[in-house]
Amino acid sequence: MLQLVYNIRYYLEKRGYYVCARLADRLGMRAKSVRLFFIYVSFATLGVGFAIYLTLAFWLKLKDLVYTKRTSVFDL
Repeated sequence: MLQLVYNIRYYLEKRGYYVCARLADRLGMRAKSVRLFFIYVSFATLGVGFAIYLTLAFWLKLKDLVYTKRTSVFDL
């Protein structure tokens, strides 16, 4: 049971914080500040911040799928 918790934690730390890191990079801020903002907004608005975070995660994943960089002209 404890191993399952560690696996979930590892998965969320590896992939879940990527949204904050990309958003912070785009805004020119530290990722830690963006993460704290989402945590505080989630507590203040009873979970709306978490919904915004999931929406951003979905949007970034979709954007990555659409705008993939090709290595050459022949990849079309």
